[in-house]
Order: sequence, then C-alpha cells, then structure tokens
Amino acid sequence: MNFAAYLKTKQPLVWKTFSNALTNHRLAHAYLLSGEAGAPLKETALFLAKSILCDNPSPMADETCLTCTRIDHRTYADFLFLDGERNSIKKDDVQEVLGNFSKTSLENKGIMVYIIHLVENMTIEAVNSLLKFLEEPTKNTYAILTTENVARLLPTIVSRCESMRMLLAPRAEVLAEAANLGIEKRDAELLAYFCNNGELIALESKEEDYVNAKGAFEASLEALMKPRGAAIYAFEKSIIPTISKKEDARYYLDMLSLVYKDLLSLKENRPIALSSYATLLEPLSQKLPHLSDSLLEIMKCRGELDLNLSVPLLLEHLVNHLTKE
Repeated sequence: MNFAAYLKTKQPLVWKTFSNALTNHRLAHAYLLSGEAGAPLKETALFLAKSILCDNPSPMADETCLTCTRIDHRTYADFLFLDGERNSIKKDDVQEVLGNFSKTSLENKGIMVYIIHLVENMTIEAVNSLLKFLEEPTKNTYAILTTENVARLLPTIVSRCESMRMLLAPRAEVLAEAANLGIEKRDAELLAYFCNNGELIALESKEEDYVNAKGAFEASLEALMKPRGAAIYAFEKSIIPTISKKEDARYYLDMLSLVYKDLLSLKENRPIALSSYATLLEPLSQKLPHLSDSLLEIMKCRGELDLNLSVPLLLEHLVNHLTKE
C-alpha cells in the first residue's frame, strides 16, 4: 500500500500537519492520533515514525530505505512500539521506554521515536510514568500516541501532544474498494469494521488471527440455531478449542458484537451491516431471546480479555449466557 498517497488524498489534515513540520524542521515532541474503530491508527503511526527517521524522506518516508525496513521489522535500536491492542500497557512497559530513551541513542541519526498504540489501554501506573516523560521530553525524542477514545484520556496527556484527528471513509466506499481488489463480500463486510481501507482489508483477510476468528464465528452462527444442549456441545467441542489466543478471541468477540447489533436491527426492521449473512441472521433474530443483554455480555467479556483471565473459561461463560432460553 502506498501510504503517502493514502494520507495525502484521504487524510489531508495529517498529511499537511506532519509534512509541514518535517519540511520546516519543527516537529512537536509528541503527537496524538485519534480516530474511530477502523481508522488505520497503527499503520499511520508507523508511517509517521518512519518519516522522522527515513534515510531518504521527501518529506515523508519512502518506505524502501534500510531504516524504514528495520522499523517494519522492529530491529531499529532507537525505535520502540507498545501495542495496547494486544495487551494492556503496564508501568514496566513504559519504564522500558524511559530506560532506553534516557540513554544516548545507539543509531547514527541520534533521533529516538516511540509509539504507544491505543494509549487508553494503559494502567494508571503506566499513565503516571508516561506523564512524567511527556512533561520533561529529552532532546531529539519523539512520541506518537494513538487512541480510539480521546474521552478516556487524561486531559494532561492530551494537552502535552499535538492532536491530529483521522477521518473515516464512507463504508460503501471501503466496500467498493475491497470488491475491486477481489475480496469476498463476507470478508469485506466483516473487516470494514476493523479496516477503513480496501487495501488494508485485502492484507488483513489473509492474517491467521482473522481467518481463525472468522471460522469460529461462522460455526457459532450455525451452533446458535440448534437446541441449547446441542449448541453448548458444539461450542465446547468444536468452536472454543479453536480460539486459543487472545488475538483470535478479540476478533471473534468483535464479530459477535457486530452480529448482535444486526440482530437488534432486524428486530426493528432497520438495515444491517452484514448483509451477506442475512440468510443466517434473519432466523436467529426470531429464535434468540435477550439480544440486548447478550450484546452487553459480549462487550463485557471483550473488556475482560486483558485481565489475564482464561480465554476458554471466559468463552464458556459467554456461551452459557448466549444460549439461555
């Protein structure tokens, strides 16, 4: 994907703000990228980090130089990436950044960059450690923070960053882009919630986490059509064992959330997002009771994934709730 072209055409505010800062050598010490679920926050943050460190910027990253490649592979010594999408970011994680970046840079450029993706998923202790670092930034050290929910951030963090808001492309446009790239409609409709770009959907559709979660998700729709005993048996024997990692479980629970939102829409005769699953969802909307309560329970379980709970036990609890009569 040509990320420079994407930013220039789809995210002009981000492009103009950052390219001007690079051209005029007036980078802020910290940037906050915000956007709704689906906006390519992580990809944009990585591109901006590469633009700061690129060997041949013009003014943004060329994405082909050795430094850009090393950032992609996380082998550039003066670059660190903390991913709040996969795990809650703890004090020790931030302390690693502080420890490494309080020393002399290891690379010849003398510039250090760190990314904290989904900064809202930090513990209170981690936030306090980060605040101290943002208040007293070291020379030639740059932070790029991302969030899907600015309201969950401390105002003191927001005030210490230059903020850039990412725009979401219309869903119909994203689905059309994905269709032009040969992506199946079911994959496009599911992934449009996670990726607000056809090319990113094409890439993500091949990822193991997504493929595993989609298989479990589709098997779940079929299981929920069965009597309660048979449904629980299907979940425990054939579905839950395939969701072994938290990454799979996050995808799976987000997909279930989408389905239950569509089931509620069908009850109210409103359009649904997953139209390619309509033949499965229409009978489910008539069969399943407690749709609102079930959606809340799915969202609750999604939030508990980062509490080091057993994924199988968490899903078994959820299945007992979803299959209540």
